[in-house]
Amino acid sequence: MIIEIKYKKLICEIGKRVYDKGFIAANDGNISVRIDEDEFLITPTNVSKGFLTPDMIIKVDSAGNVLEGDYKPTSEIKMHLLVYHERPDVHAVLHVHPPYATAFAIAGIPLNQAIMPEAVVSLGTIPLAHYGTPSTDEVPKAVKTHVHDYQGVLLENHGALTWGKNLEQAYNLMESLEFTAKINWISRLLKGDRELSKENVAKLLDLKAMMGVDGISPKGVDVPEGTHAKKVTSVNEQTLSERDINLIVDRVTTSVLNALNK
Repeated sequence: MIIEIKYKKLICEIGKRVYDKGFIAANDGNISVRIDEDEFLITPTNVSKGFLTPDMIIKVDSAGNVLEGDYKPTSEIKMHLLVYHERPDVHAVLHVHPPYATAFAIAGIPLNQAIMPEAVVSLGTIPLAHYGTPSTDEVPKAVKTHVHDYQGVLLENHGALTWGKNLEQAYNLMESLEFTAKINWISRLLKGDRELSKENVAKLLDLKAMMGVDGISPKGVDVPEGTHAKKVTSVNEQTLSERDINLIVDRVTTSVLNALNK
């Protein structure tokens, strides 16, 4: 019971974060957390996620039946349950409408360009899930195509969805997704959305494996054969320190920014 109260409070906190950041408006968005194999906490429908209170959060089972709570669960519950069913390692799901990411979703453009080192390492590529009528089985079906290989999706003409080992990770992925979409949009306006080379992407994936960064390696990124998600433990026979890794990432980032400014 104590752990459930903790999760309910965290859901309310994340709801306020996404509302304050402008990722949602009015009663948009939905949030859920897995509390055990067959029980989940999920946000209610027709309530602003920026003004949630713990008593509003509903407990449901894997079939969507309400176990506890006085509110009606979000109409997007099928999408959340699909992710949990397909990914036992996932313990939180977040769906919102961040403006830049949603603009890409409306335009039908996936975020599959390797243009920022940080995005390659922490986020990977984000595919576009084909349009489905909200609250129907069409949306879970579209998400299912991508759920095993990525950390989130753009929902065509709808918004964005991320999932993670906990709610904080799911939120951080969404924040990274929106920031990546914003940078991508600006670079396109400057006609400078140039991708990192295959070799540089491969190095970043090696760094990701070496640093033990949680998540899935990017798909849809053009890397040399045999280098995708390759695990590297040393360079020049010496293990890199955290400082060395940060310096390398900083140098790659600086190179990209300098190239864009030329």
